[in-house]
Amino acid sequence: MSDINKMKALTKDFENLLNEDYKEQMQTRIKVTNPFSGQSAMLTEEENKLYLSIKLAELEERYETMQKQLSKFSRLNPKAYMTLLD
Repeated sequence: MSDINKMKALTKDFENLLNEDYKEQMQTRIKVTNPFSGQSAMLTEEENKLYLSIKLAELEERYETMQKQLSKFSRLNPKAYMTLLD
């Protein structure tokens, strides 16, 4: 097998792995709705846990913690941040 064919095969294998990871992530999405605007966003399990933690920190008036978590969430999923938390 030539070097070019080896590279093509490796590239295809890598693409397949990425596609499987993407499919798995898409299957575990959770729909969350902003109670004020009614707009929704789809979150991964990790993002949903962080979202719930942010809302809990807000309820408990732990604003420093909330701000740190908001910063992290805005980097993980900027679009959902704007829809749910901005």
